[in-house]
Amino acid sequence: MQYYFVKSNQWIHDTVTITGDDYHHIVNVMRKKVGDYVICSHPEGFQARCKIIDITDCVKLSVVDTLESDTELPVDVTIVQGLPKGDKLEWIVQKATELGARSFVPFNAVRSVVKWDNKKQAKKIQRLEKIIKEASEQSHRQRLPEIHAVQSLKDIVELSKGYDHLFMAYEETARELVSKKLYSHFGAVSKGDRLLVVIGPEGGLDEREVTTFYEAGFIPVRLGPRILRTETAPLYLLSALSYHFEETE
Repeated sequence: MQYYFVKSNQWIHDTVTITGDDYHHIVNVMRKKVGDYVICSHPEGFQARCKIIDITDCVKLSVVDTLESDTELPVDVTIVQGLPKGDKLEWIVQKATELGARSFVPFNAVRSVVKWDNKKQAKKIQRLEKIIKEASEQSHRQRLPEIHAVQSLKDIVELSKGYDHLFMAYEETARELVSKKLYSHFGAVSKGDRLLVVIGPEGGLDEREVTTFYEAGFIPVRLGPRILRTETAPLYLLSALSYHFEETE
C-alpha cells in the first residue's frame, strides 16, 4: 500500500488532505481512484489507513483506522558525513534513511574534495530532503530524518555535546588487529540513547581532525577488518546497530 508523509495542518479530525507532489503521485503516477486506500503518516509518528473520498484539486481521504507499527531504529543515530565526491551523499542519505538514521550532518572535512558554496547549498539540501522523504515513504519510516546545513569541525564538536555516545570511524583503527570489535561498544548503548558518528570523506579524516575528535570525547570504532569506502561505512554501522538492537532479542 502506498505510503505518504502528510503535514499536521493537513489533518483535520478524521479527514486528510493531500496536495502538491504527493497529489501528482497519487493521481497521475499511481492512478488511484475514489475508494482506494493509502497509508498516511502524521509528523507525530502515527500512521493511519485512509480511504480516498474525493479527488478534485486535492485528494481528500477519511481515516479508516490507525496502525500499530514501530519502524524506527531504537537508537537515535546522527551521521556526520565528510563531504564525498559526485552524488555519493545522495546515495548515502537514501540508504541510511532506509536503515534508520535519524539525522544527517554534511561535514566540510579537510580532505573533502567537494566544497559547497552558499549559493549551491540551499538547492542541494532541498534535493536531499526530497530523497529522504521518498526513502522514508518507501521504507515506511514513522519520522522523517533531518538534514542539516554543512558544518565545520568546530560546529561538529559543539553539536556533539548533546549526544550520549560519540563514535569516530577511523581507518587506522581497522588496521589494528587488537582493536575492540564494534559490538563491544554497543554494550554501553541503551535504547533511546543518542549516538553521533563521524565518517570521513574519501581520503579519510585528517590527523588534526582525529586529534580534535579525541579531545572532544569521540571513541574510534572499527567497522570490520577491511577498509570501507566512505559510502559503505555508515551503512555498515547502521546495519550492525539494527541487528544488535532489533534482531537479537
